[in-house]
This record gives sequence, C-alpha cells and structure tokens, in this order.
Amino acid sequence: MPAESSPLEFSPEARQKIDRLCGRYPSKQPVILAALHLAQKEFGHLSDDALRLVASTLDLPYPHVFGVATFYTMFRRQPAGKNVLRVCTNVSCMLRGAYEVLEAFESRLGIKVGESKGDFHLVEEECIAACANAPAVLCGTKYFLDVEPGQVDEILSALEQSPHPESEVA
Repeated sequence: MPAESSPLEFSPEARQKIDRLCGRYPSKQPVILAALHLAQKEFGHLSDDALRLVASTLDLPYPHVFGVATFYTMFRRQPAGKNVLRVCTNVSCMLRGAYEVLEAFESRLGIKVGESKGDFHLVEEECIAACANAPAVLCGTKYFLDVEPGQVDEILSALEQSPHPESEVA
C-alpha cells in the first residue's frame, strides 16, 4: 500500500542528502534512519505527517517507517524542549547511581521522564556509549560524565547558557 501524501516537504538540502544516500544502495530501505534523523531535525519531531513524508520519499510502506521510528529511542513523536537530556540507565550507569541522577533531574525540573518543561525534555536512555564514565547524560552532542545528583543544577545552568539541541546532530 503506497504512503499517503503529506503536507510537509523536506528542504532542498535534506532532499539532496536523501537522494545521495539512496544512490549508494540497491534499495531505499537502508536510508530510513538517516531520513528519519533529517525529518526530526527539520520538523522538531516525527509527527504522522513527517513519517508519511519519509515513507513517500523512500517509496516504503508507512507502517514500516512507523515501526522503525517507534523502535528507536532517539526519535521523538512529540515536540520537545531544545535540550533533550538523555540519562543512561543501562547496567553500568545504573550500578553507579543513574536512577538517583534521573530522580534529581525530575525533581529539579518538576517533570517526569518523557515530559518537557521550558527548554528541557527528559529521556531515560538504554545506552549512550559512555560506560567507562557512568553515570552519563547526553544532550545533543554534549556528554556529561561521572554525573552525581548534586551536579544537576550545574548541568542545567550550563545548558541554559549554552544549549546543545539535537538538531545540530544530524
């Protein structure tokens, strides 16, 4: 079943990136993750219309694109603050106090995991590849390592002064 048309459109630059990537592979399926990152960067989150755009651009079924977008935690289906705080709670981080760090962020921001307040959105992440310096928090491309609950105010202040939005990642 072909994807429905979408009122959204990729910027010419994003469309060129997708076209270049599609030229590297015998099918368009390997380009899904890159296209989803570009859509999230351009539109802020992956709405149904953004997923339809990715599906129609890659000539793939919408349910497949939806499944990929909802499987990975780095994709957001709802708008979020520009600073997405990804607190790792995988085993290394958990053993060194990640849940206490997560609770400190929740308390300080007055929100729960998955919620936004002002410029901040809080996510519990499975792994951010910083096990040697657990517990770790990732915001955009900025890592905060060996984090203790008492450092949460300092981290939030630093991000207020110098945001690290995910839109700079893709």
